[in-house]
Amino acid sequence: MTPLNIPFLAELAAIRHDIHAHPELAFNETRTAEVVARELAKCGLEVDRGLARTGVVGILSKGASSRAIGLRADMDALPLHEKNDFPHRSRNEGRMHACGHDGHTAILLGAARYLAEHQHDLDFGGTVYFIFQPAEESEGGAAVMITDGLFEKFPMDAVFGLHNWPGLPVGEMAVMPGPVMAGTCTFEISVRGHGCHAAMPHQGIDTLVAASQLVLALQTVVARNIHPCESAVVSVTQVHAGEAWNIIPEDAVLRGTIRSFNAETQDQVERAVERLCSGIASAFGAQISVQFDHRYPATVNSAAETEICRSVAGQLLGPDKVRQNELPSMGAEDFAYMLREKPGCYVWLGNGPGTGGCTLHNPHYDFNDDILPLGVTYWVRLVETVLSAGRQSKRC
Repeated sequence: MTPLNIPFLAELAAIRHDIHAHPELAFNETRTAEVVARELAKCGLEVDRGLARTGVVGILSKGASSRAIGLRADMDALPLHEKNDFPHRSRNEGRMHACGHDGHTAILLGAARYLAEHQHDLDFGGTVYFIFQPAEESEGGAAVMITDGLFEKFPMDAVFGLHNWPGLPVGEMAVMPGPVMAGTCTFEISVRGHGCHAAMPHQGIDTLVAASQLVLALQTVVARNIHPCESAVVSVTQVHAGEAWNIIPEDAVLRGTIRSFNAETQDQVERAVERLCSGIASAFGAQISVQFDHRYPATVNSAAETEICRSVAGQLLGPDKVRQNELPSMGAEDFAYMLREKPGCYVWLGNGPGTGGCTLHNPHYDFNDDILPLGVTYWVRLVETVLSAGRQSKRC
């Protein structure tokens, strides 16, 4: 199978550049949603708007089959200052498409247009829902769309997602069943000692010494509490304390993230963090408390849908170009919420080395336009495969 001949590829790249130049943050993707809705309507598709405030769903139905699937792309940008100098760099200071959501949106728009224009030539029957989701970056837009009635309003048998992946060569994909992205939890640890003059530390309880010991001790949580064959990450990412060079501060705050693939491991990590907080508080005479904020669950692919995606990717790129050992990742993805409700599969599409070799969430990142036809072809062939006339089961 070769990539589709897409006569409107230049238009697709122009749309991608336009979205990149006008990045919008979570739940504020107003302009992006307008572009998406306009392009879907131009294809003759029914367009629904308003789920999760800025979400857009395009609907393409063919024939009398009740089978239906959803294809999802994310639309939001990151709060990051772009450091590129090409013409389509961000015009909105402090906002940037540093994760490729502009490319994901363009790919899904391309698939929607191709399927709409060629539906009578393609072997599929049923309904395809093109889901353009806001607020993937930390705000859980997928969960909000579900709460707003996504799956009730648009009943579907399965849902599928795609993400570009820098470092994975162009012309390759990564697909595997089971957990592919970690669940994420943030934590905040409050440390209270007794403030005093920095020249007289014996008169106080040094909050910073206790906090520093805790930062180091937290690095043992995974190494000495979690089974070596399981995966977890505990990272301290913020330390806030003090206002003057000659005062030992009264309070300090540590913040960070925990990543894991299952609830049991997450619980083990949390209990270990609590024990360390209690022990170090006792050792230093400080008061230490911890709060956990559970964010995205793990992204878990269902076996049957993953096998279909692997087959489609293999036919498109060649079986030797479909990797499994690249996955899973300790990064998190709110498509997990959709996969908790419906069977489906989330895949990675190779983006190549990227601009200057940089990865996602980097101020020099840019989506690779060369993979637009691969992404569009993957979606189109997946629709044909899942909704083919010969596939009778409602379950993919």
